[in-house]
Amino acid sequence: MTNLQMANAYKNQQIMTSSPEQLTLLLYNGALRFLTESIQALEQGDIPKSHNANMRVQAIVREFVRTLDMSYELTETWARLYEYTEYCLIQGNIKKDVKQLNEAKTMLEDMREGWIGAMQQTHVARAVGK
Repeated sequence: MTNLQMANAYKNQQIMTSSPEQLTLLLYNGALRFLTESIQALEQGDIPKSHNANMRVQAIVREFVRTLDMSYELTETWARLYEYTEYCLIQGNIKKDVKQLNEAKTMLEDMREGWIGAMQQTHVARAVGK
């Protein structure tokens, strides 16, 4: 088994054994990794690589929107944040604008940090409740 095959097997195992909360965090991490790749490729003039990475981020953001539970009032705010992030991604991709991509990156980083905070609070609340 090659190193790449072992890494893929580990990643698959990680995904299969993760909680929904952890899967969401993995998606945030992936979105940020692809967005960083898109920005770096754009700065290096590799437009196809930048575009492909950007499209992967857009797919993740659309998945976040698709899976929102709209029965909560706060969800509308998250939906608007995701929509703005996707707008920045699209504009950055069309206009080859690193500033727009960095704006999307900042938004995703902030949402990721908020998610981590929510995970920590939930974990503490579960520990106290036991």
